[in-house]
Amino acid sequence: MENKSGAAGFRILGFSDSPELQGPLFLFFLLIYLVTVWGNLLLISLISTDSHLQKPMYFFLSNLSCLDISYSSVTVPYLLHIFSTGNNYISFKKCMTQLYFFTCFTMIEYMLLTTMAYDRYVAICRPLFYPQVMNQRTCILLAAAAWIGGLLAGAPLSVLISALTYCKSNIINHFFCDLTALLKLSCDDTSTVETVMFLQGASPLFSCFALTMMSYIYIISAILKITSAEGRYKTFSTCGSHLTSVTLFYVLLFCVYMKPVSLYSLDEGKVVSILYVNIIPMLNPIIYSLRNKDVKKALPKAWFHCMPRAILGDSLI
Repeated sequence: MENKSGAAGFRILGFSDSPELQGPLFLFFLLIYLVTVWGNLLLISLISTDSHLQKPMYFFLSNLSCLDISYSSVTVPYLLHIFSTGNNYISFKKCMTQLYFFTCFTMIEYMLLTTMAYDRYVAICRPLFYPQVMNQRTCILLAAAAWIGGLLAGAPLSVLISALTYCKSNIINHFFCDLTALLKLSCDDTSTVETVMFLQGASPLFSCFALTMMSYIYIISAILKITSAEGRYKTFSTCGSHLTSVTLFYVLLFCVYMKPVSLYSLDEGKVVSILYVNIIPMLNPIIYSLRNKDVKKALPKAWFHCMPRAILGDSLI
């Protein structure tokens, strides 16, 4: 990607220029990042080692955990570098690379969430056909389609953004190279890019959203037909965690990107972006652990096997 404006790069404004706030902000984002990485790695380890978790739902969940680690790693390490060094400069190529992967991972996320909704639909509404429909080959193909589709979908927009001329300013009013923040710096007519952005974002986004909602309409309809309250609760608990993640992700995404750039507030966008860029990837393993009985059963066993024998002492004798 080439910089048509000839500018060497940008400066990321972040959250505050006050030196006394850099330390607390560094610790805040470092803590979130560490919890995100370790929480998702723990979930991946549990799913890969526990035989009771070798099911399609947990296969997709491990993919989501890998994505959440990647999603956070695109933005947070460079932000921590800014806080620790005070150097907020980012080259044009690095900025475009960050934008590309962030766009890709966003698209992969709602494709994976849609796939997980379909998995829950088949499990609850077509339980007799579940082993045949959601076999290993199908699961691998669905996961691969989400990853490949997202990586391909991020390219056109990144190329269009890299072709713009940036002459208004080189200061990005965000904590990473965000699409809307970059558009506000361009001197060119960005209407074509905004249209492509909306169509490319809205088309798969609304398609995935519609498929997810359709799946849950059938799921809720099937749950309501269950006569016992205990049966309804038990069935709903198998998809409650996923529904929570879906709701958080889509609400925040619609708030940020589904409106014209002229109406977009960068200061407001930074706050909302923290929630879906940093908080949701951190909360996902917690949500799926606390609301899933299989994961809650696997955690104590994993802890027991990982504890050194010396710590247990005579309890093993």
